[in-house]
Amino acid sequence: MLEQVLGFLQAMADQTGIAHFWWGNVVMIAIGCTMILLAIVKKYEPLLLIGIGFACVISNVPGSDLILPGGLFNYAYHGVELLVIPPLIFFGVGAMTDFGPMIAHPKLVVLGAMAHLGIFISLIGAKALGFSLNEAGAIGIIGGADGPMAVFVCVKLAPHLLPQVAVAAYSYMALMPLIQPPVMKLLTSKKERQIRMKQMRPVSRLEKIAFPIVIGIVVNLFFPPVAPLITMLMLGNLFKECLVTDRLYKTAANDLMNVIIIILTVAIGSTMNAEKFLTVKTIEIIVLGLIAFLGGTASGVIGAKVMNLFLKEGEKINPLLGSAGIASVPIAARVAHIVAVKEDRENLLIYHAMGPNLAGVFGTAISGGIMLALLGVK
Repeated sequence: MLEQVLGFLQAMADQTGIAHFWWGNVVMIAIGCTMILLAIVKKYEPLLLIGIGFACVISNVPGSDLILPGGLFNYAYHGVELLVIPPLIFFGVGAMTDFGPMIAHPKLVVLGAMAHLGIFISLIGAKALGFSLNEAGAIGIIGGADGPMAVFVCVKLAPHLLPQVAVAAYSYMALMPLIQPPVMKLLTSKKERQIRMKQMRPVSRLEKIAFPIVIGIVVNLFFPPVAPLITMLMLGNLFKECLVTDRLYKTAANDLMNVIIIILTVAIGSTMNAEKFLTVKTIEIIVLGLIAFLGGTASGVIGAKVMNLFLKEGEKINPLLGSAGIASVPIAARVAHIVAVKEDRENLLIYHAMGPNLAGVFGTAISGGIMLALLGVK
């Protein structure tokens, strides 16, 4: 009788996830909980980290059907894998974005290019570690700090690396308030961080309407591999700036964007399964991604300092704006603003920082487009 009871209990235990629980699951659950904690306590991009962290926790509970084929999280991942979600993210971002700072101060656009050195640093590093050229390109694009673009390029070049690349890109984007400030402070003096920018000229409605149309044409002509993303970005922005499609622009900027963020974060977090994630290759990609972010931040700040050598007194640029040149909108701009305000409470850089930040989006798109074209990927 006792043997039958024990056998019954053993059979029940085998049907639960407990029998398949291992230390890797504990590590990944701890990582997921840390993300949630940082989002709630430190308020580090909670819109990203809470969804990613929770999905990471659930995907590491053995026996969960959510991540299996046919499961809800699995369907969310297919939306990312089939490149439906990234263009919709760009659509929502476009509807939320004012390109006025970029149009009004074109000089700051240069910083959007200078801050992309991280892409090439991580690309070279990945190739040196033995990754193929396509894999190195997919890893390198992490340095652009543009999550949807990283996903888009990775699916085209190395779809098998999508979980690692997506997690690295979005995790580092969310942790930028932690990653960037030490580099920014190391490379600038207190006096440089206190530089105040001149007020920008007003941008006309005609300029704001013409901008998305012109950019849409140019990108489709010269950079067709990344045209779906930038086209949707420009469409969302045109809805906003034309002032006659309020319902569409508000839906894109709010309701649709919120739904897409939920799907995206759940999809990314669900890929953080211990068996696939705790590998040497993943660690290499995570480290290369961090180096890319640090390199991009440093090159942007140094680029701004170099520009100041050729500018007259009174026209100099606050070097913190260089760090905003990576494409994480508006996170990078917000970090530059916060660091500046800590030095001078009246030095409000956020509007100025949006110029190089938005330029960084185009910089990443151009880098990704060139990479795809050179590797013969359409």
